[in-house]
Amino acid sequence: MYSEPVSTLVPAAQPASDPAIRIEGLSKYFSVYHSPLERLRHIISPARTKGFDNFRALNNINLSVERGETCAIVGQNGSGKSTLLQILCGTLRATEGTIEVNGRIAALLELGAGFNTDFTGRENVYMNGAVLGLTRAQIDERFADIEAFAEIGDFMDQPVKTYSSGMYVRLAFSVAIHVDPQILIVDEALAVGDSRFQAKCLNRIKAMKATGVTILFVSHDVGAVRSLCDNALWLDKGNVRMLGDAFSVTAQYNQFLFEADEGAAAAPAPLSPPVDGESAAPQVPADIEDAQQAMRLHRPINHWGSHVGSILDAGIFNSHGERASVYTDGEPLTVRIRFQPPVNANRSTMSAAFSMKDLRGTDLIVSTTWDQNPSGFDAHADTLVAEFRLPNHLNAGDYLLAVALEDRSGVQPQYYEYIEGAHYFSSLTRTRQYGTFLAEVAQTIRAD
Repeated sequence: MYSEPVSTLVPAAQPASDPAIRIEGLSKYFSVYHSPLERLRHIISPARTKGFDNFRALNNINLSVERGETCAIVGQNGSGKSTLLQILCGTLRATEGTIEVNGRIAALLELGAGFNTDFTGRENVYMNGAVLGLTRAQIDERFADIEAFAEIGDFMDQPVKTYSSGMYVRLAFSVAIHVDPQILIVDEALAVGDSRFQAKCLNRIKAMKATGVTILFVSHDVGAVRSLCDNALWLDKGNVRMLGDAFSVTAQYNQFLFEADEGAAAAPAPLSPPVDGESAAPQVPADIEDAQQAMRLHRPINHWGSHVGSILDAGIFNSHGERASVYTDGEPLTVRIRFQPPVNANRSTMSAAFSMKDLRGTDLIVSTTWDQNPSGFDAHADTLVAEFRLPNHLNAGDYLLAVALEDRSGVQPQYYEYIEGAHYFSSLTRTRQYGTFLAEVAQTIRAD
């Protein structure tokens, strides 16, 4: 038996410990008709219509988002992300399950939602503010800030149908952030804005997060997800594929995308499985907790590829050739990757690569042998060693090393093996400094 979804706004007396969003057993079906005639028959006589199928866009979704948490929703196009957000916002009704929403929602959904294109920008600001529960006096107080953030100038008094997609998003986002939302939902709409405005919006989202606003963020930009979000939900064909901390979920999601690309693309050469004696490392389970837990266990966040076991050893070594867990600022480092190229792999398009990342998975320092030697490896030895030497310019903090053995014959690298978390380490500084990198900067002070 189907139950209608429940959407409630928590009164002031509601305990603050309740989550901002609670979803239990949520499913959504769409009827797919075999012909227009069958659609008409269903409208006239629903009980007697048989010429349609139920497409399950969402299947038994369970999610709890705490107050002040930033949760990403990731997945390929058609995975159900936008459907879930539209149900949360009340523009779609669920087929099964319950939803509890505790707080005022401001949503920036797909381009075109929420604005009347025949109204001017000014009229749409007042209309949207009223829909979100603001009085005209409250909108009057905020209007100057909305107009200043949107930066659309005289177009504020022009019909929205004359706007470019970028102008539309500027105004829609500006309205959403100025209505004092307790829950902000952003669904990929920022992708159409220019890079400067995207950075401006992301900075504002970070500021709202710092003030305790609950945020649901949908984006294909894994870097933005890792930078902004605490947790992430991965949807795949309407099902929950993984739910956990943002780093672990996006690591598994990236693996899924790369493996899908490798399956669709023509292989550069037929490859043989690892030869006898190669130590094929086990796959990391999808329920690994987070980067800090992985650091304590000295295990990878993610480990995959077409030839797992090709990388025999990888780490960061000090000037004494020792693999350490702590390095000081300015200390010379050597990243060493020891590997066996897969049998029958094309060595002329092969590359070894590393990335030093923070524990949110942001690439900080990246280098590959392909950067300086785009002709692969000439050596025919069974085992090769790639070394990268650099001083430690990382500020104090905890970091991880990712290493990879790649094939660079195509536009995008294909991975024989990828290890995210091959080495965990900390950087210490002699004095407190700010920023991520301790760059060597020449300074002078003189009278002018």
